[in-house]
Amino acid sequence: AAHLVSVACSTRQRKPLIEEAQFEQIGNVKSPATDGWFVLYVSEAPWFRSDRFGAGGRFEGQTRFPQIGVHLRVLEPGVPACLYHRENAQEDFFVIEGECLLIVENEERRLHAGHFVHCPAETDHVFVGAGEAPCVILMIGYRPDEEVLCYPVNELAAEYGASVDKETANQAEAYGEML
Repeated sequence: AAHLVSVACSTRQRKPLIEEAQFEQIGNVKSPATDGWFVLYVSEAPWFRSDRFGAGGRFEGQTRFPQIGVHLRVLEPGVPACLYHRENAQEDFFVIEGECLLIVENEERRLHAGHFVHCPAETDHVFVGAGEAPCVILMIGYRPDEEVLCYPVNELAAEYGASVDKETANQAEAYGEML
């Protein structure tokens, strides 16, 4: 069992206030331009769109969050979120809406809204949109000091266009001209 360590908060030594982040406004999109806490409505966040890998909303600015990455992904039926891969850090996923397929450790699982997926470090995985409508997935991952990726060849993922032809640890090599 985990033990919580109690740390006294001294009123004599107040910590400095964490300032609210400042935003850069580009059209209808807002992106944090400075460090600090912030509140951002999802429709104001920067989004990317890819015919090959669906759409995604990022809540980060030019500088990535240092400890935890948080993204929304929207996948049309048959569209993978990325290539089958593993990382050296934990990732967690929550299906908010729709259906998708999870290919994990060479197994296929059909997921629906409300499913939660936990992938410990070194878990091979990819998500593919399924069903009749788009799928929305909240993706959260720990960011270690040194991120290591591996893109293994996987026949099941290849059926959905989500596998490399040759195993690699090089992201640029894995994706090539796809992005």
